[in-house]
Amino acid sequence: MTSRTSRAAAALSLVALGLGALGTGLPAQAAPADPARPDHDLRVATFNASLNRFNAGDLARDLSTGDNVQAQNVAESIQRARPDVVLINEFDYAEGNELLFRDSYLAVGQRGAEGIDYPYVYFAPVNTGVPSGFDLNNDGRVGGPDDGWGFGFFPGQYGMVVYSRYPIDADAVRTFQHFRWADMPGNAIPEGWYSEDELAQFPLSSKSHWDVPVDVGGKVVHVLAAHPTPPTFDGAEDRNGRRNHDEIRFWADYVGSPKDGAYIYDDQGGTGGLKPGERFVVVGDYNADPVDGDSLDGAIHQLLDHPRVNTSVTPASAGAVEQAALQGGANLAHEGDPAFDTADFADGAPGNLRVDYVLPSTSLRIRDAGVFWPTSDDPLFRLVGTYPFPTSDHRLVWADLTLPHHG
Repeated sequence: MTSRTSRAAAALSLVALGLGALGTGLPAQAAPADPARPDHDLRVATFNASLNRFNAGDLARDLSTGDNVQAQNVAESIQRARPDVVLINEFDYAEGNELLFRDSYLAVGQRGAEGIDYPYVYFAPVNTGVPSGFDLNNDGRVGGPDDGWGFGFFPGQYGMVVYSRYPIDADAVRTFQHFRWADMPGNAIPEGWYSEDELAQFPLSSKSHWDVPVDVGGKVVHVLAAHPTPPTFDGAEDRNGRRNHDEIRFWADYVGSPKDGAYIYDDQGGTGGLKPGERFVVVGDYNADPVDGDSLDGAIHQLLDHPRVNTSVTPASAGAVEQAALQGGANLAHEGDPAFDTADFADGAPGNLRVDYVLPSTSLRIRDAGVFWPTSDDPLFRLVGTYPFPTSDHRLVWADLTLPHHG
């Protein structure tokens, strides 16, 4: 375990050094492609943008004006990073929200940044806020956000959306919104907490799991998007921690061997996991840090240690190091490298954590990766700020990938 003193000293020294190429947390520019070698470079990002609202319809209202400051900040953050494909978590589901944000914010240059065009969008329902009709939290009452199939005050709250510069094969998308938790062999369902009637309907996904195939120069990359529940806000039964673990495990099984994924079925009637050899990128806020925080031991390592997942480059930033040192508190007791943090939980007990991931398959090369977290002396620090945050408590995470011409 890293001592409080040594972690703080390391954090301050990394800030002083500027972390070399990490600098402001801005993505490096990809080198020009060799026309003789038809490799395809792809920048993939994930961003929990906190574009959720407390009432149904509020997000549509905010996005319809074109001048909502938070939405402008989210759009500018994406414009500065310029990903080819981006998953946004915490984006309330209601038809039309995805187009309002794309056309009125992403396509419009924000504060000197160039607008960005995403011709292709995937947006679908999620489980958050959908009433279960059961007393899932066992408080003696039925109803309210904690008795939804996923925590939420209305259906679609905390949803997600995928934007892409490359074509999305909509007919081949697989969703797993209704896959039942009880149908995962060896699941971590807390014993005795849920009734048989509840488990007969209880979905694994607190939001949904999506396999979104993207055609990049004639080669398919499966964007595997999800947002597992936070492993907190429960009791000794650890129902949320256990669900978080199994939501992460789902992708590990999905990209594993045919035997690993044999139990899986999708909302379209298909069965089995991803075919061997397919390219993929796991993206999203997984609410699990490799060593710190409250997730079940080993939860995210199910992906980080997976033989088909490429972890050769870990996204990092100098801004995360700076804020961990300035905030102190729980950060000083963390074992993880503060450079890898992706969320600023300065207002909460866990400290800052690495919870947002872009994890490609081993068939994709990682050229570069980073976290959009500028230091406080950078003009773009205004996009991340300090609590209460101007945009989100999470940071955009990106990776530059290469699809080898021979793959």
